Amino acid sequence: MRVMIIPGNGSSNVYSEIWYPWITKKLEKLGFKVIAKNMPDPDLARKEYWLPFIEEQLKDDKNSILIGHSSGAVASLRYAETHKLRGIVLVGACYTDLGDEKEKASGYFDQKWQWNRIKQNVSWIVQFHSLNDPYIPIEEARYIAKQLDTEYYEYPDQGHFSSDVGKNEFPELVDVIKRKIK
Repeated sequence: MRVMIIPGNGSSNVYSEIWYPWITKKLEKLGFKVIAKNMPDPDLARKEYWLPFIEEQLKDDKNSILIGHSSGAVASLRYAETHKLRGIVLVGACYTDLGDEKEKASGYFDQKWQWNRIKQNVSWIVQFHSLNDPYIPIEEARYIAKQLDTEYYEYPDQGHFSSDVGKNEFPELVDVIKRKIK
């Protein structure tokens, strides 16, 4: 089973940043084939580059799991509109461009969301968000959870699950994947 980690924009090295290498090692020990590669166009995370890259990596494997963080979560949702997946883990996800020009340039927010298509294409969706996320308001996460009926975990103090809170490990995420694949 493949698991692909899709980082947020601005992430230049998935081999050393925040919890990405820790998750990679933990999931590989469990027997997963983990795809953790630096994304093309890492600063803007444009849809025109990211979605074909994800497709190329997964090779239309319907048994794959995506772990998307921030812009990577948005890319995961857009990918699931047109591809079947076993599951998605969303960390710090949003559904609007938040009024940010950089997010708007990504192209993910140019079309209406196809929430029903995502639900039809994915067996399960788990979501992690924090009340004190400095970038994405909690209302964004709650809206996604409502639209997709996700398994939703809300924390008071995990920020953007990144360097803002020194997040280098993520055992809850590993536990959720282990439980979901049983």
